[in-house]
Parts: sequence; C-alpha cells; structure tokens
Amino acid sequence: MTKKMGALKAVLFDFDGTLTQPGSLDFAAIKKTIGCPLETPILEFIENLPTRNQRQKALQTLDQFEMEAAAKSKPNQNVEKILPWLRAQGLLIGIITRNSLTAIQCAFRNFKQIKAADFNVLISRDDPARPKPHPDGVILAAQKLGVKPQEILVVGDYIFDIQAGKNAGATTVLLDNHLPTPEFSRQSDYTISDVDELAKIVRQRLPLPPGKLPNDLLHDFLAQFPIKDPALLIRPGVGEDTAAIGLGNSEVLVLKSDPITFVSEAIGDYAVLINANDIATSGAAPRWFLATLLFPAGTTGHEILQVMQDIQTVCARCKITLCGGHTEITDAVRRPVVTGMLAGTVAKDDLIDKRNMRKGDRILLTKGVAVEGTAILAREFGPRLRDLGMARAEIETCRDFLSNISILEEARLAGGPGEITAMHDVTEGGLATAVEELSTAGQHRIRIRMDKIPLYPQTEKICRLLGIAPLGLIGSGSLLIVCKKDCSHQVEKRIRKAGIDVACIGQVLEAGQGIRAVKDDQSVPWPRFEVDELARLFAKNT
Repeated sequence: MTKKMGALKAVLFDFDGTLTQPGSLDFAAIKKTIGCPLETPILEFIENLPTRNQRQKALQTLDQFEMEAAAKSKPNQNVEKILPWLRAQGLLIGIITRNSLTAIQCAFRNFKQIKAADFNVLISRDDPARPKPHPDGVILAAQKLGVKPQEILVVGDYIFDIQAGKNAGATTVLLDNHLPTPEFSRQSDYTISDVDELAKIVRQRLPLPPGKLPNDLLHDFLAQFPIKDPALLIRPGVGEDTAAIGLGNSEVLVLKSDPITFVSEAIGDYAVLINANDIATSGAAPRWFLATLLFPAGTTGHEILQVMQDIQTVCARCKITLCGGHTEITDAVRRPVVTGMLAGTVAKDDLIDKRNMRKGDRILLTKGVAVEGTAILAREFGPRLRDLGMARAEIETCRDFLSNISILEEARLAGGPGEITAMHDVTEGGLATAVEELSTAGQHRIRIRMDKIPLYPQTEKICRLLGIAPLGLIGSGSLLIVCKKDCSHQVEKRIRKAGIDVACIGQVLEAGQGIRAVKDDQSVPWPRFEVDELARLFAKNT
C-alpha cells in the first residue's frame, strides 16, 4: 500500500555529505585516533567510554577533526540553488546533524549565498536530544518549527538520517551523491542523486491552488501508469483531451470527460459544449452524453430539473443523445458541479492526431482570446463590474459570449487529415496554456506572433477592470487549428465564409517542446500561468 503523505511544511537536512560535499570528514582516521572500532558509531563510542576524562579527550579530538574538515568543506552541488527555492515555496528549512554547532558555523564561511541564519532551526549534538538515528532531534526540530513530524521531509546521505526521520514519522529522502547504496535506499521513502531532484518530490507535497492539475505534475503522474492496450490509439498525456479507441474495424471511438466547476448559471450548456468541443478536435462527431450532477444541500428539485432540461436542450441542438448519468445532493460541494462524459465516433482514416504536426505547418486561432472566460466573468461578477464602471449593455454583450463557446462548426469546416495535422481547443489556463499543451502533445516547438493574437475589446476591458490577464483566462470557444502550409488560406477562407473569425498566429518549428514568442519581430517572453486566471479570481474572492 502506498504511504499516505499530507502537505509538507518543513525540510530538515543533514549537514556533512548532504549540504556539503561528501568526503571532507575522514571517519576512519577519527576512529583510529580515538580507538573506536570501525563498526561502532563515534558518538556512541565516546558516550560509553568509562571515564569523564576519556570522554572529554575523545570529544576534543573529534572537535579538532570536525573544525579542520569544516574549514575546507564546500557546498554540495546545487545546494545553494535548492534552498532559496524551498523558502520561496513557503517551506521552513532546518539542519539536523551529529556535528557540533561550532563546526557548522565554520563550514558556512565557505558558502556564498547561504548562511546559518537562513535556517529556521539548527539541531546539533550540542542540543539536548539524542543523536541520529534516534528520532529525538527530528521531534525537537518539529516542536521548534511548530509543525508535526509528519509534515517534515528529512534529507540525508546516511542510514542514520533515514532511521531518525522514519522513527519520528517524517518522510525520508536518501541523497546517494551518485554512489548508490541499495541497503540504505530500501529504507528511505525516496532516493535522489542530486539535491535539485528534491524539487519534484516537494512539488507533490505542496498544497495545490484551485483549477486543473498542473501539467508538470500530470506528466509525472501519467508516466507511472504504463498502458499496453493496442486498441488505445490516443493515450493519456499533456495536451491530449480525448482518448481514441480502435474498434477493430474502420471506426474509432473517441471518449471525453470534463467537469464544470467554475459556473453556476447555464452550467448545463457548458457541460455539454465543453465536452463536445474536445470530441470535435479529434475529427469525431459527438454522439452520446452521460452527466453526473452534484448539488449542494438545500437545492430544490426544480433547480435540478432546470439543469437537466438545459443539458437535454443543448444535446438535442448538437444531435447528441443524453443517455444516462447520476444525480446526487451532497455536502461535498458548495455549488453545483456537472461532470460530463461524451463519446463520439470517427472513421480511422479521418482521426486527427496531434502527433502528425510537422515543421512549417501554420497555426490558426478562431474567434478571439478568452471567449468562455468573458462570458463567465460577466455572469458571475456582474454587480462588481457595474461598480467598476462597466455599462449594463456591455456586460450583457459579454454574457452573450456564451453562445459562441462551441467550436463544432469551425472544427467541421477545418477539414480532415489531408489538410489538418492537429486541433486543440482553448480551455482552462487560456491560450497561453493551450499552446504549450499543443506543443507537448504534438512534440514540436511552436512560434507565436503575439501581435497577431485576436482580442475582443469587451474581453480586454473586462479583464482590465478585474485585474486579470486574457491569455491566461479560460477560453472555450477558440480553436487552435494546425494545418499544412499550402492549405492554410483555403482553411481560413472556409471558416470566414461561415461568419467565424480566424487568424494565423504562428507556425510549427522543429521537433521538440516549447514556445518562441515574437512581437514586432522581437523575441518576447511567453506568459505562463500556474492556475487559470478565473480560478485565481474565484480564490481571491472566497
């Protein structure tokens, strides 16, 4: 069974061989000088010497060795990079060591960016706690930091560090310094070779903000679940919003599931259209819809019926069959949540797979940035927008953006694999995240011309008033179309003829991953958003 781990609040480091490079302290020489057997730990040997005079003399010898080692010790690789990063995540950091405090302070003279005072706690052998592997030091550090041992990560390069952490109830990380020690690794929760690998471990233990799971975590998590079913043509991955399953003939079943959590008004419309959009990006026709409806306690039957009717109305309009689901009233939610599951079909030869992107392909964007976000902001923050000076007519116009969040028509008009190499609808995280996802799923770098990205004036105004960035705002209603270079103009012409705005905003570069943004032919940073701007706004107002 996987060990259950809660949120992390502190990281405790061993000193020698962990924060400093290994090898500065010659344990064999120390043991030989004080007469300690090689298999016996030094501090325990000294503690059991028969006379006080012998103990004091041995400690003086140990102190001398430690001070000489401290004077020539150097920071371990990447230590002075990872420690500031940990502090930037809001974590407390500390040291727990069998060394003396004086030796530690001496060693820090060789650090350039970190000093002893940067640590929130420092437990040495001078403190009233039994040394590692006893858990006393970890427990004492937890008390001084005001956290529970279970909220601590203990990092060290020796078995005593691991045993002390585990005995206290903390999570443990063995730093093997590129010298694997399997007998130690078996006892630790994690094993790393360089301290910069801590970032991935810590990232999984930090509380996440509202919104979808960050793509870096999603990538790491999915890598742990190998899928061997040959029928699965499009597998789970960053930027892959659907699964495609070969049915053994010339037909492919395309599946999609997505919850609606940001809105309460018109939630049924969103639930159907957001799922249908993703189905359409694979070239499939959406056909069968199931809905799981969760309502907070106190919801009336009439309110539930209204959502069901909205779902059925949209399904009928899109020629989708509402074929089942589940409805529940629960105190697990504070506002209605609708999770849709939609299935569609497409001929195998017409399946659009993002992995078919090639260098030179053109990237088109339909409509404008943040269509869905504009509608949600107007519907959920109407009174606040009026207080900020936005006219009622303008707010109504933005509310009506809801009627444009379907991309089914432009996906149909775009064409098939003969012209189109990939499609990706803009959802949570906005255009900025969608382009990154497209690059990841398509396994190619992308060049985007920032000055060509279309932005509705209503969207610009509503975002300016609420202090959010349009490129990071949820954007269903906009479709990214990747088409072959010689087909670009024909695709644009077909879409415009249907009355749908479309613009060429970039092109596919060489194989790889990443975005190159340019404005007025000058390179500019590509914006990144840890969470959708809408989720950030909701969090700030709750």
